[in-house]
Amino acid sequence: MSKAFGIINFAGNHITVDGLHEYRPIGAFSFLGRYRVIDFPISNMSNSGIDQIQVYIRRKPRSLIEHLGTGRHYNINSKRGKLIPLFSETNAENNIYNTDISAYVENLDYIKEATYPYVVIAPSYMVYSADFSTLLQTHIESGADITMLYHSVDNAKEEFLNCDILNLNKQKGVLSIEHNKGSAKNRNIFMDTYIMSKDLFLDLIKKARKLSSTYTLSQVVNYECEELDIRGVAHHGYFAAITDFKSYFDANLSLLNLKTAMGLFNSDWPIYTRTNDSCPTQYFETANVKNSYVSNGCLIEGTVENSVIGRGCVIKKDAVVKNSILLPGTSIDKDVHVENFVIDKYAKIVHTSEVVASPEKPGYIRRHDTI
Repeated sequence: MSKAFGIINFAGNHITVDGLHEYRPIGAFSFLGRYRVIDFPISNMSNSGIDQIQVYIRRKPRSLIEHLGTGRHYNINSKRGKLIPLFSETNAENNIYNTDISAYVENLDYIKEATYPYVVIAPSYMVYSADFSTLLQTHIESGADITMLYHSVDNAKEEFLNCDILNLNKQKGVLSIEHNKGSAKNRNIFMDTYIMSKDLFLDLIKKARKLSSTYTLSQVVNYECEELDIRGVAHHGYFAAITDFKSYFDANLSLLNLKTAMGLFNSDWPIYTRTNDSCPTQYFETANVKNSYVSNGCLIEGTVENSVIGRGCVIKKDAVVKNSILLPGTSIDKDVHVENFVIDKYAKIVHTSEVVASPEKPGYIRRHDTI
């Protein structure tokens, strides 16, 4: 049994995914056809033996709550385990005050009631695999006040611009946290993942409220960098931060590469998700599918290349779908060419022969739209 309880935090005010965000929080975004983004942090915690998990939700909760259900599909211990959705409601109409600290204050009783001495905090908008039980043990043995997870990249000038970075000394001590301004290509991207004692976490919440009503957890931790022993631990393997529309598009399609996907998926580390009973996908004689993820319940008569196809999609004869993401229930009519697009749930492409965008600026079709 773990010595920690888990918190899944929502994305900050500065993170917006155009189009998709209008209908659901990032944690509820469809990923690779069959998953939701939030499945990854919850699965990491479940696989690590953390069976008390609080999921914080800031806005548009319906789709996420529906997906989480009772949490039984995450293999959480049915007797002592709990998956608790918690909400930030008081300041919902004013984003400047609607921070993670505000959400923690509103739900302080749930944090205090947790019977574990440590807390693991992970984001709902990043995709990666990590063994939190190993990280927790590393944290305890180091004697650090806070352990923070980071991923080193060499493309920070163009990517991860809505993320924070960690400035580290030679001993991997955290000197400061700052926003990635794209000024250097080699950066340590902060994965918004913390391990600390519950008592320290409560102290930081209290201090943040005294310092500023708009402070976030990362800001108060940065404020305390000179006073606390804060260590960084490097993450290896697949890592994606879904902080805008392009990063969502790229994260999905990057995993069509088998070598890349092996950095995320491991038979010994399952990613759990909510499933539903549906028939297998039917491929007709005219179907031609290459290098794609295709979910159950689809009817494929046309051509699909380098794409992610969600559950229950229909791609009719002589239709072509390339380098695109189709969310569940979408329909592509005969002779339609779709390329470099994200098509939201239940949309239909029937009245136009070509829906094409550039890979540098992929397009988006809204939910339930008919084009």
